[in-house]
Amino acid sequence: MPPSGLAILIGAGPTSGVGICRILAHPSHGNLAVAILARNADNLNALATGLRLSTPNPVEAFPTDASPEKLSKAFSDIRSHSSFKDLKLKVAVFHVKHASKKPFLEETHSEFTESLNTYVGGAMAFSKEVVNMLFDQNGQTLLADGGGKKGTLIFTGTLGAMRTNANFAAYGASRSGVRSLAQALAKEYSPRHKVPRQIGGILSNRYISNEVQDGIKDEDGEAQQQGKVMKAESVG
Repeated sequence: MPPSGLAILIGAGPTSGVGICRILAHPSHGNLAVAILARNADNLNALATGLRLSTPNPVEAFPTDASPEKLSKAFSDIRSHSSFKDLKLKVAVFHVKHASKKPFLEETHSEFTESLNTYVGGAMAFSKEVVNMLFDQNGQTLLADGGGKKGTLIFTGTLGAMRTNANFAAYGASRSGVRSLAQALAKEYSPRHKVPRQIGGILSNRYISNEVQDGIKDEDGEAQQQGKVMKAESVG
């Protein structure tokens, strides 16, 4: 059975990253061709080689960091890659590793802001590439106007996005920043059914609207699916 679409994962590491890739690519699960992105080219290529042994679907490596310039080049290469010909992007996952722990008085302004720029800025740059690719492939027609489903953008997270402990100021600020980015994108783009979600200790919302016209209802009906009304569980 040929792949049903394309998945893009940034942050493809040897533990949880490879597990996500395996599920996305497996014919009995995601059944998607997968583009994997990470900084270390040797490790990334080895990961892709190993994944190809467990799935017939294409798994291709695109070494890059999360800077806007390099992400733009990586997405251009993905769009033109022969393994992904005629496949539309269905799922994109931001799974970048981020760690920072030190006493606050040992933190410097440059290191703190570098953490924010690398992680939150990287999430923003990745999201822009994903949104542009989805709109290029599917247009921007609203669900309420008959537009079809366009795709899903996932941000993996940790409890640090909700609450932060001592010595984790930069880590907590960065994680919560990406959480807020995910919420903002969900509210802006859910009416077009390009649904951002954040998972991993974070509430996963299916439908969130940027224009709550009739309040919040504990339902999952047509209004929620079109992004006109928020589900009760989407508040948090």
